[in-house]
Amino acid sequence: MSITAVRGLRCGHFTDPRRPTGCTVVLALEGAVAGVDVRGCAPGTRETDLLSPLNSVETVHAVLLAGGSAFGLDAAGGVMRWLDERGIGMQVGPVRVPIVPAAILFDLWVGDARIRPDAAAGYAACDAATQDPPAQGNVGAGAGATVGKLFGIEHAMKGGIGSAALTVSGITVAALVAVNAVGDVVDPSTGHIVAGARTADGLGRRDTVQAMLRGEGTWQLQAAAATTLGIVATDAVLTKPQANKLAQMAHDGLARCIRPVHTPSDGDTIFALATGAAGRTVDLTLLATLAAEATAAAVLNAVRAARSLGGPGLPHLPCASDFAALT
Repeated sequence: MSITAVRGLRCGHFTDPRRPTGCTVVLALEGAVAGVDVRGCAPGTRETDLLSPLNSVETVHAVLLAGGSAFGLDAAGGVMRWLDERGIGMQVGPVRVPIVPAAILFDLWVGDARIRPDAAAGYAACDAATQDPPAQGNVGAGAGATVGKLFGIEHAMKGGIGSAALTVSGITVAALVAVNAVGDVVDPSTGHIVAGARTADGLGRRDTVQAMLRGEGTWQLQAAAATTLGIVATDAVLTKPQANKLAQMAHDGLARCIRPVHTPSDGDTIFALATGAAGRTVDLTLLATLAAEATAAAVLNAVRAARSLGGPGLPHLPCASDFAALT
């Protein structure tokens, strides 16, 4: 199951054919109570202040994840236009204003950095949105995602976007994660590195944390050069403070799978959506536990679905399946 298993949500990707970048939108056409939690030190976001429990707007109509660094925030304008054309938004005086929080990741070192998601890309992602399970791997916001970058892009591997969902007692919690981390991605059930920094010869996995503990090498990764983005969603009824708590606890799923995580070069951000389609409340501890589990599963799905990149103007970025035989 995926993010679209949550009743009331649709998901769509736009993947740019000119270079590996794109955007991914989750639509809540009937509105969803929303929250957010930002843990990375280099976030690029839009409308996150609005999601604070101290502020008045309760519901949003879409959440956008995009590549292109700060330039990619332009794609949210296309999502707003798509919603506006359909009369979807919060009534403010004589107009309906679509509420579209967004966050971006840095993928500008993969191909021609002048090509970034724009308003047309956001609009196209909305056009593509359905209730079908979304594609995973090298698509949408995950098209140019990479992992294991602490020792340079030349030693990194391909990241991607993934989704997962869990249902307990008739309530569904799901996650969608675009994995573009400084750190390695680790399967918490085995401790095995699925994708991450490679050794100097490029043929093995380096184990970033152990290399750091050995004092191996030096690094000067630029701020905002990474970032993992996520959306957790449920069909349970939540208040706005509860949605923010759900987003906060979903970060535990990132911490289980990404090492190191929430670094000065990451802008790690997770949004939460509650559609209320189930018509009932559920203990928040259960929902948050499911959110962390779904987030971890989505991270693993993202890198396992990813495919290698290379060719003219692109760095060589092998994927997890290229190293499967080394497991």
